Amino acid sequence: MSSFVYMMSDKPRGVIYIGVTSDLHGHVWEHRNEGHKGFTERYRAKNLVWFETHPNIVLAIQREKSLKRYVREWKIKLIEGLNLTWMDLDERIDEIESVYRPHPNTRQWSDYN
Repeated sequence: MSSFVYMMSDKPRGVIYIGVTSDLHGHVWEHRNEGHKGFTERYRAKNLVWFETHPNIVLAIQREKSLKRYVREWKIKLIEGLNLTWMDLDERIDEIESVYRPHPNTRQWSDYN
């Protein structure tokens, strides 16, 4: 089963929340409708602005932890590489192919092929 790492925001170049899930549609719905306590509720990060697909939850969690260590400007470059205008991608999840590919020289390469 595929898993996803995703970023939510309140507006272009606004706050950025990074999460991981195996049900992207459902998780985005929860962020919007059930008022996730904590960061997303406090900062109103309800727009899905970026996501990528991973073959399993373990690899997705590893990537999420890595992204959280990135400096803000790198996160913005990732978002704008997929979604230049920071539009809400919720309606287009199934139309967009955003599969993570590690560098071929990393030990994770075989996990993605």
